[in-house]
Amino acid sequence: MAERSTAAVDVADNSGDEPLTAKADQSTADGVAQNPELDTDSNEAQGSGGTDGGPGKAAPSELHSGHKLARRYRLEECVTRLDGFSSWRAVDEKLRRAVGVHILPADHARARSVLAAARSAALLGDPRFVQVLDAVEENDLVYVVHEWLPDATELGTLLSAGPLEPHDAYQMVSQVSSAMAAAHREGLAHLRLNPNAVLRASTGQWRIRGLAVNAALRGISSDTPQRTDTESIGALLYAALTQRWPYENDAYGLSGLPKDIGLIAPDQVRAGVHRGLSELSMRALVNDGATASRHESACTTPEELVKAIGEMPRIRPPEPAFTAPPEYQRTTYQQGTYGRPAAHPGVTQPLTTPPPPLQSRTGKALKWAVSALLIAALGLGSWQLADALMDQSGKSEDTPSSQSTDDGDKGPKKPTSGTPIPIKGARDFDPFSDQTEKPADIGKVYDSSTTSYWQTDFYLSPKFGNLKPGVGVILDLGKVQQVGKVTVTFVGQTSVELRAAGADAGSEPTSFDAYTKTADGSGTTVVLQPGKSLKTRYLLVWLTKLPADNEGHWRGRVADIKVTS
Repeated sequence: MAERSTAAVDVADNSGDEPLTAKADQSTADGVAQNPELDTDSNEAQGSGGTDGGPGKAAPSELHSGHKLARRYRLEECVTRLDGFSSWRAVDEKLRRAVGVHILPADHARARSVLAAARSAALLGDPRFVQVLDAVEENDLVYVVHEWLPDATELGTLLSAGPLEPHDAYQMVSQVSSAMAAAHREGLAHLRLNPNAVLRASTGQWRIRGLAVNAALRGISSDTPQRTDTESIGALLYAALTQRWPYENDAYGLSGLPKDIGLIAPDQVRAGVHRGLSELSMRALVNDGATASRHESACTTPEELVKAIGEMPRIRPPEPAFTAPPEYQRTTYQQGTYGRPAAHPGVTQPLTTPPPPLQSRTGKALKWAVSALLIAALGLGSWQLADALMDQSGKSEDTPSSQSTDDGDKGPKKPTSGTPIPIKGARDFDPFSDQTEKPADIGKVYDSSTTSYWQTDFYLSPKFGNLKPGVGVILDLGKVQQVGKVTVTFVGQTSVELRAAGADAGSEPTSFDAYTKTADGSGTTVVLQPGKSLKTRYLLVWLTKLPADNEGHWRGRVADIKVTS
């Protein structure tokens, strides 16, 4: 049954949606039956009737298991039949995989808008959304084929066991917000975001189904689509934190709030709710009284919500439970009793040490002969070594040294010693935007600890979401120094460049072009060694490609930087 609920499409009106801006079409047929497995509050009774029409020629009410569309998609199970359309689990016989299919008559009032919405969603191609695979009008039918995710679980199903942990709720709202922000940049809205439209895959990634299509199927529109989707994300976070729906009516298997008390913050509904996430949900729900009391501005677009999430302190996952190993028990093996019980249990018998083997007279003589030879060799070697040292000493007094320093002064040359150069200060550097990159944590890059780190904001791709060429950290060495190498320790595989200001820079340069590239590399511990002599006071550690952060984003984390001569 889990697979069925995963593929069910959000196509019903719920009283819990009424506070949102979107207005739903209320033309659902009377006399319908309840089915808690489907993403509806009122669905027509399951089952299919009618006759067996040829492929593509049957009306949706006449379709049945085994019917084929386009001689390719074999219908297996009807999961929703509502308001003139039906949704099915099917099999793509050409690619041998499970798919989902929505079917409408071509003359249905919403057929054109559903077809247009499906084709627009397919063009987005964002893996955070359940993908539209096909959208076809054929033989008096319109059908939309989409991915089927049998290993994913609806948020509503997850919440039936209780609220999410703060880290899980943070990942959910972060990934859903950034996905919807990307969709709105392409002019696409969802308008039906609810606990049954958000899925968590077995990999931990959150996926959204029904982008644009679910609203078109139900005839839903909104004059303020960004605000509608943002409020819906706030409601999802509210439900994830409290296991309650943030309106008076029960919906999606969740109890609503008590009547006549209005919208109260999640941390007032349930003890132990994360305060930052509680405030975030209220900002997204756009409740003037609640947000004013918290002295926070409301978030009215997914983009604003993404920015608010980025300003929050990172919520770390819970520490894994550690089970102490059983106490070590010392086992005493008694001579002659290994593998069988002792004659008197509890009494330890002393071990008898065997006598050492007797040495023969020949062995003793050979030992003394070898010892004498070694003593003689050592004496001869010591005399020759002393003679060589005396000879070298005499030469050093008469012959001037041929080594010199770089500036021509006489005397032995000082080799490159790898002496640590202390870092006097650092700051984040993002010259291609007007934002800062977590400046409060910048001291962690040179605190001599790899357990703490400075991190960048999160981005939607390894190349900084194609927004900029990189970000970095400027290091102040206090004065012009001879730099031999810079060792950078990252959390995750990161690409980096070492850049340096000129030795004549009187103050810290503020433009990117003032820093010259001297080395680059990639890895978790990267040794950046300039190809030629480098003297500078200001170094720039410039990140050019970021690792994934296991939260659906990409983020750079610098754990430690060491500079040596």
